[in-house]
Amino acid sequence: MPFLRTDDGVSLHYEEVGSGTPIVFVHEFAGDHRSWEPQLRHFARTHRCIAYNARGYPPSDVPESAERYVQQRQRDDITAVLHALDIRHAHVVGCSMGAFAALHFGLQHGTQGAASRALSLTLVGVGSGAHPALYRRFQHDCTALAQQMRREGMPHVAATYGHGPSRLQYLRKDPRGFADFERQFASHSAAGSACTMEGYQARRPCLYDLTDALALIDVPVLVVCGDEDEPCLEPSLLLKRTIPTAGLAIMPCTGHAVNLEEPLRFNQLLEGFVLQVASGRWPARDPRTRPESIWGPSGRPAMA
Repeated sequence: MPFLRTDDGVSLHYEEVGSGTPIVFVHEFAGDHRSWEPQLRHFARTHRCIAYNARGYPPSDVPESAERYVQQRQRDDITAVLHALDIRHAHVVGCSMGAFAALHFGLQHGTQGAASRALSLTLVGVGSGAHPALYRRFQHDCTALAQQMRREGMPHVAATYGHGPSRLQYLRKDPRGFADFERQFASHSAAGSACTMEGYQARRPCLYDLTDALALIDVPVLVVCGDEDEPCLEPSLLLKRTIPTAGLAIMPCTGHAVNLEEPLRFNQLLEGFVLQVASGRWPARDPRTRPESIWGPSGRPAMA
């Protein structure tokens, strides 16, 4: 079972398969490296694929303090993976919590053009709690959920939080796949998940406060969102409107974890994107087509 060590001394478990241009997969809160199995099986035919368990997700280490799970740390763990595996440039694909980490990696390593460590960024189901009207409530809910994890354990959380409004689409389409998801979620460390929720999820900055920095990203970006993943729809539009190199794909009748719920369509989408990036054909948006406001035609929404 392979492990690598981060710059702050945390041991992370990872899996690696295939050869070629690297793709690093960064998992969501309710998942782990196993969440990317449909992608590892497909892309390992043509690429070097790496999926790792974030800190707090055994067999990776579980630091005791929530201070060791903050947004910058999650971003830097991607860099640590690249460094440990001697990878200079990689496509970075993240889902949900992992998409936030990938995005922040791009804010640091995706603004130098061809010299960037990110060859591209793929952001799946990104933006839960990011809208200003929901941001403070999201922070409160994350803290409460962390307390529930410690008090009632992960099987209870998997059976409740894991059956949220943007998960039921997966249950309807693929009951066997959803059962695997729920079983894996229930097996996670309550301590590690609670620290992740407190230190990372509850404290991550509001995307709408980062628009100036987001506009500086100049590597290709693909934003993917299910059309029934309500918390992520508006933030996905924000990223499309703000990042000049971003394309937006909306999956019909689909919830949060698009890569699991619609693996064939997602793999085709990601494969086409990676091929366009490799051939230099992924475009930046013509400035003449951009909206005047990051909020779109309706103007600034009501704040919480």
